Amino acid sequence: MPLPTTHRPRRDTLARAGFGCVLGAILGLAGCSGPKAVRSPAEVRAQILRLLPAGLADRKGWSSDLYAALASLGVEPTTRNLCAALAITEQESGFRVDPAVPGLPKIALAEIERRAAQHAIPAFVVRGALLISSPDGRSYEQRLATVRTEQDLSHLYDDFIGSVPLGRRLLGGANPVRTGGPMQVSIAFAEQYARAHDYPYPTQSTIRHEVFTRRGGLYYGVAHLLDYPTSYQKALYRFADYNAGFYASRNAAFQQALQLASGIHIPIDGDLVAYGSGSDSAPGATEMAVRSLAGPLQVTPAQIHRVLQTGETEKFEHSRLYEAVFALAEQQAHHRLPRAILPRITLDSPKITRKLTTQWFANAVDGRYRRCLAKASGP
Repeated sequence: MPLPTTHRPRRDTLARAGFGCVLGAILGLAGCSGPKAVRSPAEVRAQILRLLPAGLADRKGWSSDLYAALASLGVEPTTRNLCAALAITEQESGFRVDPAVPGLPKIALAEIERRAAQHAIPAFVVRGALLISSPDGRSYEQRLATVRTEQDLSHLYDDFIGSVPLGRRLLGGANPVRTGGPMQVSIAFAEQYARAHDYPYPTQSTIRHEVFTRRGGLYYGVAHLLDYPTSYQKALYRFADYNAGFYASRNAAFQQALQLASGIHIPIDGDLVAYGSGSDSAPGATEMAVRSLAGPLQVTPAQIHRVLQTGETEKFEHSRLYEAVFALAEQQAHHRLPRAILPRITLDSPKITRKLTTQWFANAVDGRYRRCLAKASGP
């Protein structure tokens, strides 16, 4: 039996209806004449099965869990939405529920040593702490040498924080494993999302634990990817947002327009302010550039800050500030400027061993997405 949907209306979130009709015509998908046909859960799950890799183990389980995520979130199970979720999953984990990370023991030890150095804790003290027996009988050093996945490491960190006095000081009382599961979704996002939405599965475990499961990883991954409205006309920008944060592509376009209007060089990274830092936080480069236009825009610094604080919401693009900055920039450019561009961010993570960017990530996912759409429209 399919899981019940939430009270929210079902939405095709990758594009607005008009663009969807055009894209559907281009890609040979369903047209827009007449009422939209509602597919049964069995039909959706069957399509997911066709789109999944042929050699994947437990393909029916993957199909059921992805359908359940979409249905629970009220996201329309269109081919585009299915392919978007599948493309992220393939890119992030190759359809592995808890993917192994090469060299993870070395990465984890380096992180512990880095944090120890920040607190001026000698190396011999750290080594002594790692020799303490953990709850499973092995020392933390022995467990650290055998971790293969982020879930393994997350469990180790939880035990270390809870059992070793130095553990809480070293790790700040917070587990440093930040992503997990088949879609490598942010655990912080999942925990925040869970506070505002009912999780559809009965569970006695933590949200962090659920992220490392297939059902939970897909549920929170789909929520992060698809459960927010955008005016993007390309899925590419939603993929960039998945990597860089909500509305990062829209905000990067705003920063590009702001740079032109103000003549001030600023990062094109999609971060308008330090979100959630409060009204007394020091203004960043983007905010200072907007302040330089306070006269023409007829706004105060306090008003600028309040509007920029909405940069992780749809509300920002409907603000007078957003529209006025684009109007000033377009007067100089003498043409309409794009409302979405790829943020210019170099990815930084102990897991990354080569130079990667948000642009690289978005394009890589988009390639998988397009191949999925081609597969769906084939015979």
